[in-house]
Amino acid sequence: MAKVMGGDLVAKTLKAAGVDTIFTLCGGHVAAIYEGCLNHDIRVIDTRHEQAAGHAADAWARLTRNVGVALVTAGPGVTDAVTAVANAYQAGSPLLLLGGAAPTELMGRGALQEMEQVDLLRPITKWSVHVADTARIPEVLSRAVREALNGRPGPVFVELPFDVLGNMVDEDAAPIPTNFRTTAETWGDPLQIAAAARIIGAAKQPMLMGGTSIYWDGAHAELAGLASSLNLPVYLNGMGRGCLPWDHPSFLQLTRGKALREADVVIIAGTPIDFRLGYGERINPHAKIIQIEIDGALIGRNRGADIGIIGSSRAVLEQLRLALANNQLDFTPWLATLRTAEQQRRAKLEPHLTSSQQPIHHYRFAQALDAWAVANPDAILIGDGGDIVATCARVIRLSRPGQWLDPGPLGCLGVGLPFALAAQSLYPQRRVVVINGDGSFGLNGFELDTAARFKLPIVSIIGNDAGWGQIRTPQIAMFGEERAIATALAPTRYDLMAPMFEGYGECVEQPDQIGPALDRALASNVPGIVNVMLDPQSLLQMAESASYIM
Repeated sequence: MAKVMGGDLVAKTLKAAGVDTIFTLCGGHVAAIYEGCLNHDIRVIDTRHEQAAGHAADAWARLTRNVGVALVTAGPGVTDAVTAVANAYQAGSPLLLLGGAAPTELMGRGALQEMEQVDLLRPITKWSVHVADTARIPEVLSRAVREALNGRPGPVFVELPFDVLGNMVDEDAAPIPTNFRTTAETWGDPLQIAAAARIIGAAKQPMLMGGTSIYWDGAHAELAGLASSLNLPVYLNGMGRGCLPWDHPSFLQLTRGKALREADVVIIAGTPIDFRLGYGERINPHAKIIQIEIDGALIGRNRGADIGIIGSSRAVLEQLRLALANNQLDFTPWLATLRTAEQQRRAKLEPHLTSSQQPIHHYRFAQALDAWAVANPDAILIGDGGDIVATCARVIRLSRPGQWLDPGPLGCLGVGLPFALAAQSLYPQRRVVVINGDGSFGLNGFELDTAARFKLPIVSIIGNDAGWGQIRTPQIAMFGEERAIATALAPTRYDLMAPMFEGYGECVEQPDQIGPALDRALASNVPGIVNVMLDPQSLLQMAESASYIM
């Protein structure tokens, strides 16, 4: 009877689950898994920090709508990855973290890098488990994949001791499970669908606020169908961005606050009522709320829902469209009102968007990236920063699902280059651009080395205002510049890092050179940094005049 090693079982089970790439930083505790990856043609991309490996696996999961796998060694390897797991947990991303552990016989005796890992990860995962038996590796990993993807996706942690990975077992004693998860879709309760249709049918000023589940459920066509049939105003956040293209008549970007205050019906599809919606307090108190969620525990949190529908966003939006098909509803006047307000707010931004000032205005930086994104709809943009990403998110127009990635509701900085590693590895034919703040770039900027080693021509374009702007600006406003401690950085020439990795670097000081510099960096077909020097005062001045408030 053939024998098989535990590490080989890990790789074989992952391959059966559709995994062909993992992200890692090497460690002796998990060496047997690398051997298995070689045996089963699983690509191994090794990063310079375990946090980066975790973030990259998170992005892989988002872009493939399958598990993304990070493999780390015991102790500090696992703890370094905790931030990535927490970020994936808040974002609802099915990151599978595999962590090494001391040999079973040495546990509790003070072995190298020994610590309690399973309990550490339990509060920020859907499931955290220790594997004690080599023969059970396929069973446990199959369940881990199922747990990560079931319902609202989320991360899972599996602890694998050194001896469990190195032991040999009879192959017949450890079969690889098949058909171990369903892809069945949850459809909304017909009674709730009918009740929601009645509320929408009586509305004068409804709106739809769509979020990450629109993307995960592949609901972009159904969203467009419902919006088009009703001329329904639509706003998007999280991974929902791009699920309705920027030129769709129903899509709006700058008037969400106005719409929430004035709407009489708010359809919330796949986004929690959290800080991004003011915990429900920004919504008209007299508005009817229709909330669509795959996880019923999120329905009614912070703001009661008049109608709560548990189900896939794709299924429920299609059910609503069909239920309303004969109502001849048309919300064009309300949509036109919001469109006019949208144009007015865009006009307020126009002087900043077209500014020729030096140092460069943040909104002029955003406008250049918007023009590039519209001209390159197949590109993937990754937002990693505070003020610079918030500014760009207001301005950049997106054309398709998955075109924009950002950390999500945890607000975790440092995801940019790791996310880009995953995106460029998965889609080598697409251009991948990271929009970095100078603060966020410093967290995982050394992953440019990983990009160089794996010949991934990603480009980081840095909005460099020499500070942690999202914190520094309000500190200055509240306490004065001399007391805004721990928020200042230097106007560092980050572009000079690129040649260290045989990459392309360029510093930009003139606003009309932002787009051309980005094109030059991408044309070099090597990893690159475009370092754009911004005015540290521009957003502070806008805040003082309140001209930026949306």
